Amino acid sequence: MTPKKPTRPAAAATNAPPTGSVSAFMERHFRHFNARETLEAARAYKAHLASGGKMLLAMAGAMSTAEIGTILARMIRADKVHAVSCTAANLEEDIYNLIGHDDYRQIPNYRELTIEQEARILRDGYSRVTDTAIPEKTFKLIDDAFLEVCRKADADGEQYFPYEYFYQILDSGVLEPYYHISPRDSWVVAAREKNIPIYTPGWEDSTTGNTFAAWVMQKMIGRHAVRPGTEQMEHLINWYIENDRTCSLGFFQIGGGIAGDFAICAVPTIIIDMKIKIRLWGYFAQISDSVTSYGSYSGAVPTEKISWMKLDPSTPRFMINSDATVVAPLIFAYVLGD
Repeated sequence: MTPKKPTRPAAAATNAPPTGSVSAFMERHFRHFNARETLEAARAYKAHLASGGKMLLAMAGAMSTAEIGTILARMIRADKVHAVSCTAANLEEDIYNLIGHDDYRQIPNYRELTIEQEARILRDGYSRVTDTAIPEKTFKLIDDAFLEVCRKADADGEQYFPYEYFYQILDSGVLEPYYHISPRDSWVVAAREKNIPIYTPGWEDSTTGNTFAAWVMQKMIGRHAVRPGTEQMEHLINWYIENDRTCSLGFFQIGGGIAGDFAICAVPTIIIDMKIKIRLWGYFAQISDSVTSYGSYSGAVPTEKISWMKLDPSTPRFMINSDATVVAPLIFAYVLGD
């Protein structure tokens, strides 16, 4: 008798991604090495959310200038990201892109630029971020808007985090006449709509932070108008404790550095320093191009975080050694069901 050909169960067929989708492509082709790790991280991300969990995104690098907002904004609006810890440059550069995109210069041959060509970019009133040059006039628009909201807060004796000032600027509508792209492609606009926190450890290491320091030194504004980094940590700790009461919190990290380490340290701070019993991070994935050597945080394997009481031995964890501008949109698309 000829053996009966096995058939796929109906439930599996129903749950399978549609043919031709990003998800189906990944399921079919991402089978080994970094591709397999990418697919597994995406599956586990979906599973974490499906079980009622929430996700914090830690984002380093120049992802906003790389226009990650086109898909990250969708993730935030779809409740797939519930808090962000990022370099301050990523916060401001998303708004730069919102109001200056059409004036940006694309420089595809950036690896071949001569010293004179680099100097010409400066003379033309631009600053380069890899293959993209941002015009000075874009910085000036943000500076003027930021100074206005800071001065008002300072006069009223109030203090805000950097992201709260950007939310106030967006709410005021002062930048709307200058929008170059649709606000649907701005992840900061999406974050404002959802009113999620954006932590920017080391905020002074940004164009807006540099300018604010200059204003303080020129007696244009009081330094206390911006709430400091320790208060950001306090806010993050409270955010974690409050959410831990009802769900597991996951950690999705792009790059390394302060954006990641600041946020992930909330858990050991709560447990060790505050003596409060909570769950460790319930999911962890990192996209990094750093080599695991020389003691760098960016290249540290996830298991190293177990000894720091950041991750549990049973925490689903993934390390993808690749380019985040390629991998992050793929994972986000998978999580969104694209």
